[in-house]
Amino acid sequence: MGKHVAFFAFLIMSICFLSGCAQLITPRVETALVELRTGEYRLDPEHAALLFKVDHMGLSSFVGRFEKFDASLDFVPEQLADSRLDAVIDMASINVNSTEFADTLRGSDWFAVQTYPQAHFSTTSVASVEGNIVKFNGVLEFLGVKKPVMIEVNFRGGATNMLTAKYTIGFSAIAQFKRSEFGMDKYIPAVGDNVTIEVYAEFQRN
Repeated sequence: MGKHVAFFAFLIMSICFLSGCAQLITPRVETALVELRTGEYRLDPEHAALLFKVDHMGLSSFVGRFEKFDASLDFVPEQLADSRLDAVIDMASINVNSTEFADTLRGSDWFAVQTYPQAHFSTTSVASVEGNIVKFNGVLEFLGVKKPVMIEVNFRGGATNMLTAKYTIGFSAIAQFKRSEFGMDKYIPAVGDNVTIEVYAEFQRN
């Protein structure tokens, strides 16, 4: 009986210790936009996801992702017009949970990655600000075509990451465009023309 009591006591102590550690590394997040720190930021690739969604025959949304992308952010919360986001996507890094279909999408009928290995996006101005949600005007370069695209960014907050000792801000973002405007019009309307991009990311201050 004594051994069992000692084991359970050790187990409870271990859980309490781990719980205490979790509390110690959980930062105090500032959520107000104006409280976030000005500076130059770089994407933390270990805490970022880039998804795309397109309608499939009116039955569902087909969802894929890109595994390799990078971005930088010059962030001035007091003067958002001076902020700028630049991103580059490695188009060959497409992941649709099917190696064979991913290879098809990399081909000339779709993403043509041999000719256009990257897509670029840069913000150009601020369209509106409502709380922590900022709509940026921008330019997307995709398949060699440049078109204006608006992106809506929801700034989640900022804090010093206790594990990296770097000040970090997090946000989610959404953008939409018509793929036909960039020359990708295969199988419309069975495969939707409207493409939705979703980004979930953390940026570390340099």
